[in-house]
Amino acid sequence: MEDTFTLLPLHLDPTSKAISSPSLTSPPLAAELVLLNATHRSFLTLDTPHSVPPPPLPLNPKRSAAIQKMREQGNASLARKGGTASAANSQAHTQEAIKLYSYALEMALTRPQWEPASIVRDEVAILMSNRAQAHMGLQAWPEGAADAETSVELKPAPGNGKAWWRRGKCLAEMGRWDEAAEWIARGVETGGDESAELKALGVEVQSHLAKQRERETR
Repeated sequence: MEDTFTLLPLHLDPTSKAISSPSLTSPPLAAELVLLNATHRSFLTLDTPHSVPPPPLPLNPKRSAAIQKMREQGNASLARKGGTASAANSQAHTQEAIKLYSYALEMALTRPQWEPASIVRDEVAILMSNRAQAHMGLQAWPEGAADAETSVELKPAPGNGKAWWRRGKCLAEMGRWDEAAEWIARGVETGGDESAELKALGVEVQSHLAKQRERETR
């Protein structure tokens, strides 16, 4: 008779109740144990009778309010940056905004597993787009491009035209003109009526590419 399961040498910490497998180096198993232990910790923090998970909806208002507050504080930091005369102060405000967006992202990404994944996607899409804008304020083009792309992957359209524009702008600033043109074309096709700003950026990119081709043919 063939075995129907594999017996794994798991260890249960008597204090934290965390499960580990010290003698194994399997990445899939390690990922599963991280998820299992995170779920266990979520149960321990529940403010419900007998630590039973609540229904998926309504959401825990405390976490939602904290995420929204940090996002608003990040937006306020970027707004202060715009009105700051000192370059050092301006940079400090932008870095503070990035920190706040990152904190909010961590809270959104660690929502309990029983809460709707669609809520997490929407929150992370908005925060990634916001953080992309902050990275652009520091001329951190690769970081801005990566965050904007993640935002678009989570929420292609509608309502996410800014993320399309931000990645296109970052690609152009890095001199990746062909990629920028391709990205902008995709964004315009996806974004519909909200893509006016993206179309304007596309005109700039196409103008640069035309001049570049003209120089190459001389």
